[in-house]
Amino acid sequence: MNIFFQKTHQRAFGTFPLRHDACMAAIAIALDVGYRAFDTAQMYGNEAEVGEGLAQAHVPRQDLCITTKVHPDNYAEALFLASVEKSLKDLRLDYVDALLLHWPPLDGDIASPLRLLQSAQDKGLARHIGLSNFTASMMREARSILDGPIVANQVEFHPLLNQDILLGAANATGIPLSSFTSVARGEVFKYPQFAEIGKAYGKSAGQVVLRWILQKGVSVNTMSTKPENIRANFDIMDFTLSSIDMARIDALTHTNKRIIGSDLVPWAPDWD
Repeated sequence: MNIFFQKTHQRAFGTFPLRHDACMAAIAIALDVGYRAFDTAQMYGNEAEVGEGLAQAHVPRQDLCITTKVHPDNYAEALFLASVEKSLKDLRLDYVDALLLHWPPLDGDIASPLRLLQSAQDKGLARHIGLSNFTASMMREARSILDGPIVANQVEFHPLLNQDILLGAANATGIPLSSFTSVARGEVFKYPQFAEIGKAYGKSAGQVVLRWILQKGVSVNTMSTKPENIRANFDIMDFTLSSIDMARIDALTHTNKRIIGSDLVPWAPDWD
C-alpha cells in the first residue's frame, strides 16, 4: 500500500505559509484532531517550527508521516544531501517518511536530481521518495529513471482544474497524485453546487470538495489555523459521494482555474 493511502496518512496537514508560534499552535490542534501526516518544505522556511511542534506533542515517531521537499536551488550534487541533512536537523528527525523534489529543475535535466533523491533514500535519510509539480511527461521520464517506488507527485488538484492528463499519467506510471491548494484558496466556495451536495450528507462544501479529491484516488493536503476548519478537513471519512454527485463535480473541472501558475511561480513548468 502507498504510504499516503494508509488510514491515518491520506489526509495530511499542510504547513505553508505558517511560521513561528502560529505554525506550532496549528500543529498542536491538528495532532489533537487526529492528523498524523504533516507536510513541509525547505522553501517554506518553517521546518524548525514543524519539528518543534511535533516534538512538543510527544507522539510516537512510528505513528507520524512527515514529508518535506528539496528546494530546486539545492539540486546540485554539492548541495543536495547537505540540504536534506539540514532539513532533518531542523525537523529533529533521523529520517523523513517522504522526500520530494519540490519543482522540476529549470534546466530540464530531471535525471540528476532524481538520482540524488535516490541517494538520500539509500543513505536512510528518507523512507520514501517522490515528486512535486511534475508534468505527465516528466512523470513518465522519472518512472523510466528510477527503479524503486515513487510514492507521490504532489500537485495542484481541486474540482475547478482539469487534471485528467496527470491522473492518466498516475495510472500509467503507478505514481499517485497528492493534492495541494485543495480548495483552490477558497475559490470553490463561489460555486453553490458544493454546499447543495453537502446538504444531502450533512457535510460542508469544503468537506464535499475534499471527499471528491479522495474518491478520485488522490491524497489530500489541507491547511488552516482555525480549529473548526482543521477538524472539518479531517472529518471526511464517514461518507461517500454518489456517482451522480461525483459526475456533477467533475463537470466543474472544465473551469480550468489554476491557482499556482507561472504568473505566481515563474519557474512553474509548461503543463501538458
